[in-house]
Amino acid sequence: MPESQILLVENEESVASFIYTELSFEGYTVEVAYDGEEALRKFSADENNWDLILLDWMLPKLDGLEVCRRIRKKSHVPIIILTARDQIGDKVAGLDGGADDYMTKPFEIEELLARVRVGLRHKKNLEKQSDRMVFHFEDLTVNLEKRSVERAGKIFYLTQREFDLLTVLIKHQRKVMTREQLLSEVWGYDFMGQTNIVDVYIRYLRNKIDRGQEHPLIQTVRGVGYSLDLMKAEDE
Repeated sequence: MPESQILLVENEESVASFIYTELSFEGYTVEVAYDGEEALRKFSADENNWDLILLDWMLPKLDGLEVCRRIRKKSHVPIIILTARDQIGDKVAGLDGGADDYMTKPFEIEELLARVRVGLRHKKNLEKQSDRMVFHFEDLTVNLEKRSVERAGKIFYLTQREFDLLTVLIKHQRKVMTREQLLSEVWGYDFMGQTNIVDVYIRYLRNKIDRGQEHPLIQTVRGVGYSLDLMKAEDE
Protein backbone atom coordinates (compact mmCIF):
# COMPACT_ATOMS: atom_id res chain seq x y z
CA MET A 1 0.00 0.00 0.00
CA PRO A 2 1.46 3.39 -0.95
CA GLU A 3 2.10 5.84 1.87
CA SER A 4 -0.87 7.95 2.86
CA GLN A 5 -0.34 11.59 3.74
CA ILE A 6 -1.97 12.70 6.98
CA LEU A 7 -2.24 16.20 8.41
CA LEU A 8 -2.28 16.09 12.22
CA VAL A 9 -3.58 19.26 13.86
CA GLU A 10 -2.98 19.24 17.63
CA ASN A 11 -1.82 22.08 19.87
CA GLU A 12 -0.57 19.93 22.77
CA GLU A 13 2.97 19.01 21.78
CA SER A 14 3.12 15.84 23.89
CA VAL A 15 -0.11 14.52 22.37
CA ALA A 16 0.98 15.52 18.86
CA SER A 17 4.33 13.80 19.33
CA PHE A 18 2.71 10.59 20.56
CA ILE A 19 0.19 10.40 17.70
CA TYR A 20 2.88 11.39 15.16
CA THR A 21 5.12 8.55 16.36
CA GLU A 22 2.35 5.96 16.20
CA LEU A 23 1.20 7.02 12.73
CA SER A 24 4.77 7.09 11.41
CA PHE A 25 5.37 3.62 12.81
CA GLU A 26 2.34 2.44 10.82
CA GLY A 27 3.94 3.78 7.64
CA TYR A 28 2.00 7.01 7.17
CA THR A 29 3.59 10.29 6.13
CA VAL A 30 2.56 12.86 8.75
CA GLU A 31 2.81 16.62 9.04
CA VAL A 32 1.85 18.44 12.22
CA ALA A 33 0.17 21.83 12.67
CA TYR A 34 -0.17 23.34 16.14
CA ASP A 35 -2.89 25.95 15.56
CA GLY A 36 -5.82 26.58 13.24
CA GLU A 37 -4.13 29.10 10.99
CA GLU A 38 -1.08 26.87 10.49
CA ALA A 39 -3.41 23.98 9.67
CA LEU A 40 -5.08 25.95 6.88
CA ARG A 41 -1.72 27.08 5.50
CA LYS A 42 -0.38 23.54 5.38
CA PHE A 43 -3.60 22.22 3.91
CA SER A 44 -3.62 24.87 1.16
CA ALA A 45 0.04 24.30 0.32
CA ASP A 46 -0.65 20.67 -0.62
CA GLU A 47 -4.42 20.73 -1.07
CA ASN A 48 -4.86 17.82 -3.44
CA ASN A 49 -2.48 15.39 -1.77
CA TRP A 50 -3.85 15.01 1.74
CA ASP A 51 -5.46 11.64 2.34
CA LEU A 52 -6.83 12.31 5.83
CA ILE A 53 -6.86 15.02 8.51
CA LEU A 54 -6.84 14.47 12.27
CA LEU A 55 -8.16 17.69 13.75
CA ASP A 56 -8.24 18.82 17.37
CA TRP A 57 -11.20 21.08 18.19
CA MET A 58 -9.65 23.34 20.85
CA LEU A 59 -6.95 25.13 18.88
CA PRO A 60 -5.26 28.53 19.23
CA LYS A 61 -5.97 31.31 16.69
CA LEU A 62 -8.75 29.40 14.90
CA ASP A 63 -10.74 26.55 16.43
CA GLY A 64 -10.94 23.15 14.81
CA LEU A 65 -14.60 23.40 13.88
CA GLU A 66 -13.97 26.53 11.84
CA VAL A 67 -10.92 24.90 10.25
CA CYS A 68 -13.10 21.92 9.34
CA ARG A 69 -15.74 24.14 7.75
CA ARG A 70 -13.19 26.03 5.66
CA ILE A 71 -11.46 22.88 4.45
CA ARG A 72 -14.80 21.31 3.59
CA LYS A 73 -15.59 24.17 1.23
CA LYS A 74 -12.58 23.14 -0.87
CA SER A 75 -12.10 19.43 -0.32
CA HIS A 76 -13.78 16.15 0.57
CA VAL A 77 -10.70 14.79 2.35
CA PRO A 78 -11.72 12.61 5.33
CA ILE A 79 -11.61 14.57 8.61
CA ILE A 80 -11.61 13.00 12.07
CA ILE A 81 -12.17 15.44 14.93
CA LEU A 82 -10.30 14.72 18.17
CA THR A 83 -11.61 16.52 21.25
CA ALA A 84 -12.37 16.35 24.95
CA ARG A 85 -15.84 17.75 24.20
CA ASP A 86 -18.12 14.76 24.63
CA GLN A 87 -21.62 16.23 24.70
CA ILE A 88 -24.02 15.06 22.02
CA GLY A 89 -24.50 18.66 20.87
CA ASP A 90 -20.76 18.94 20.25
CA LYS A 91 -20.75 15.72 18.23
CA VAL A 92 -23.66 16.91 16.12
CA ALA A 93 -21.93 20.27 15.55
CA GLY A 94 -18.75 18.51 14.49
CA LEU A 95 -20.50 16.20 12.03
CA ASP A 96 -22.68 19.03 10.71
CA GLY A 97 -19.53 21.09 10.27
CA GLY A 98 -18.19 18.54 7.81
CA ALA A 99 -16.29 16.01 9.91
CA ASP A 100 -16.54 12.36 8.93
CA ASP A 101 -15.81 10.96 12.36
CA TYR A 102 -15.53 12.21 15.94
CA MET A 103 -13.37 10.80 18.74
CA THR A 104 -13.43 12.00 22.33
CA LYS A 105 -10.29 12.26 24.42
CA PRO A 106 -8.84 10.29 26.04
CA PHE A 107 -8.88 7.45 23.52
CA GLU A 108 -6.94 4.28 22.90
CA ILE A 109 -4.40 4.63 20.10
CA GLU A 110 -5.55 1.29 18.65
CA GLU A 111 -9.02 2.69 18.08
CA LEU A 112 -7.64 5.85 16.48
CA LEU A 113 -5.49 3.80 14.11
CA ALA A 114 -8.50 1.64 13.23
CA ARG A 115 -10.59 4.70 12.41
CA VAL A 116 -7.76 6.11 10.33
CA ARG A 117 -7.71 2.87 8.34
CA VAL A 118 -11.47 3.05 7.82
CA GLY A 119 -11.23 6.66 6.61
CA LEU A 120 -8.40 5.90 4.22
CA ARG A 121 -10.04 2.77 2.88
CA HIS A 122 -13.25 4.66 2.26
CA LYS A 123 -11.35 7.35 0.34
CA LYS A 124 -9.64 4.74 -1.83
CA ASN A 125 -12.95 3.02 -2.56
CA LEU A 126 -14.43 6.29 -3.74
CA GLU A 127 -11.50 6.79 -6.09
CA LYS A 128 -12.34 3.48 -7.79
CA GLN A 129 -15.40 4.95 -9.43
CA SER A 130 -16.83 3.54 -12.61
CA ASP A 131 -16.44 5.41 -15.91
CA ARG A 132 -19.92 6.80 -15.51
CA MET A 133 -19.49 10.09 -13.69
CA VAL A 134 -22.91 11.74 -13.95
CA PHE A 135 -26.15 10.20 -12.63
CA HIS A 136 -29.69 11.50 -13.07
CA PHE A 137 -32.93 10.71 -11.32
CA GLU A 138 -35.99 12.83 -12.11
CA ASP A 139 -34.80 16.44 -11.58
CA LEU A 140 -31.78 15.40 -9.50
CA THR A 141 -28.24 15.32 -10.95
CA VAL A 142 -25.17 13.98 -9.16
CA ASN A 143 -21.78 14.62 -10.78
CA LEU A 144 -19.10 12.34 -9.31
CA GLU A 145 -16.17 14.10 -10.97
CA LYS A 146 -17.17 17.56 -9.77
CA ARG A 147 -18.77 16.13 -6.63
CA SER A 148 -21.73 18.39 -7.23
CA VAL A 149 -25.45 17.95 -6.63
CA GLU A 150 -28.21 19.85 -8.42
CA ARG A 151 -31.97 19.58 -8.24
CA ALA A 152 -34.42 21.64 -10.27
CA GLY A 153 -31.69 24.17 -11.06
CA LYS A 154 -30.58 24.58 -7.44
CA ILE A 155 -27.06 23.58 -6.39
CA PHE A 156 -26.68 21.91 -3.00
CA TYR A 157 -23.63 21.75 -0.77
CA LEU A 158 -23.24 18.32 0.83
CA THR A 159 -20.65 17.04 3.25
CA GLN A 160 -18.49 14.18 2.03
CA ARG A 161 -20.56 11.58 3.85
CA GLU A 162 -23.86 13.04 2.63
CA PHE A 163 -22.55 13.04 -0.93
CA ASP A 164 -21.33 9.45 -0.65
CA LEU A 165 -24.70 8.31 0.73
CA LEU A 166 -26.61 10.06 -2.05
CA THR A 167 -24.22 8.56 -4.62
CA VAL A 168 -25.01 5.03 -3.42
CA LEU A 169 -28.74 5.75 -3.53
CA ILE A 170 -28.68 7.22 -7.03
CA LYS A 171 -26.50 4.41 -8.37
CA HIS A 172 -29.11 1.97 -7.05
CA GLN A 173 -32.11 4.16 -7.83
CA ARG A 174 -35.53 2.52 -7.41
CA LYS A 175 -33.87 -0.28 -5.45
CA VAL A 176 -34.37 -0.58 -1.70
CA MET A 177 -31.04 -0.42 0.14
CA THR A 178 -30.96 -1.84 3.65
CA ARG A 179 -29.34 0.10 6.47
CA GLU A 180 -26.65 -2.59 6.61
CA GLN A 181 -25.88 -2.18 2.89
CA LEU A 182 -25.67 1.59 3.22
CA LEU A 183 -23.51 1.33 6.33
CA SER A 184 -21.13 -1.03 4.53
CA GLU A 185 -20.87 0.97 1.28
CA VAL A 186 -20.65 4.44 2.80
CA TRP A 187 -18.93 3.97 6.16
CA GLY A 188 -17.16 0.65 5.72
CA TYR A 189 -18.20 -2.72 7.08
CA ASP A 190 -16.18 -2.28 10.28
CA PHE A 191 -17.44 1.22 11.10
CA MET A 192 -17.30 1.73 14.87
CA GLY A 193 -19.63 4.70 15.23
CA GLN A 194 -23.24 4.96 16.31
CA THR A 195 -25.56 2.31 14.87
CA ASN A 196 -28.22 4.86 13.84
CA ILE A 197 -25.77 6.89 11.75
CA VAL A 198 -27.55 5.93 8.49
CA ASP A 199 -30.87 7.33 9.73
CA VAL A 200 -29.15 10.51 10.91
CA TYR A 201 -27.57 11.17 7.51
CA ILE A 202 -30.73 10.28 5.62
CA ARG A 203 -32.40 13.02 7.65
CA TYR A 204 -29.59 15.44 6.74
CA LEU A 205 -30.05 14.62 3.04
CA ARG A 206 -33.80 15.03 3.17
CA ASN A 207 -33.44 18.40 4.84
CA LYS A 208 -31.35 19.52 1.88
CA ILE A 209 -32.61 17.98 -1.34
CA ASP A 210 -36.22 17.14 -0.40
CA ARG A 211 -37.14 20.11 1.78
CA GLY A 212 -39.82 22.22 0.13
CA GLN A 213 -40.10 19.88 -2.86
CA GLU A 214 -43.49 18.68 -4.08
CA HIS A 215 -42.17 15.16 -4.71
CA PRO A 216 -39.69 13.82 -2.12
CA LEU A 217 -37.13 11.48 -3.66
CA ILE A 218 -35.69 9.71 -0.61
CA GLN A 219 -38.19 7.10 0.49
CA THR A 220 -38.39 5.02 3.66
CA VAL A 221 -39.34 1.36 3.36
CA ARG A 222 -40.51 0.39 6.80
CA GLY A 223 -38.39 -2.25 8.48
CA VAL A 224 -36.01 -2.51 5.51
CA GLY A 225 -34.19 0.68 4.58
CA TYR A 226 -34.29 3.48 2.02
CA SER A 227 -34.57 4.02 -1.70
CA LEU A 228 -34.39 6.82 -4.24
CA ASP A 229 -37.81 6.59 -5.83
CA LEU A 230 -41.08 8.43 -6.37
CA MET A 231 -43.11 6.03 -4.28
CA LYS A 232 -45.03 7.57 -1.42
CA ALA A 233 -42.80 7.46 1.64
CA GLU A 234 -44.03 5.40 4.53
CA ASP A 235 -43.95 6.84 8.00
CA GLU A 236 -41.06 5.59 10.03
